[in-house]
Amino acid sequence: MNRILKFLPALALALAATFAFAFSPKGEATNQYGEDSNQWINVTGVTPGPTTYTCDVAEDEHCLYDAPNGNPLNPGEDKMFVNRGIAPLR
Repeated sequence: MNRILKFLPALALALAATFAFAFSPKGEATNQYGEDSNQWINVTGVTPGPTTYTCDVAEDEHCLYDAPNGNPLNPGEDKMFVNRGIAPLR
């Protein structure tokens, strides 16, 4: 029984660290991509606007992804990526 009691502080610390990582809020993805006419455009760090891109409301569409052909960043958002002047990836 004494052996188990010796490990309790270490177990509590490991459990607390696990919960801290598991339940901490996620930061914004480092990369953001939009798809326009089957071409992927890197919009990481680009502010949406009339000369860059917008996310217009559309049913069953996604605006930004974490990589080309990747996962949607906001899956329940239902917005469509509209390119307004950014060059696609080559």
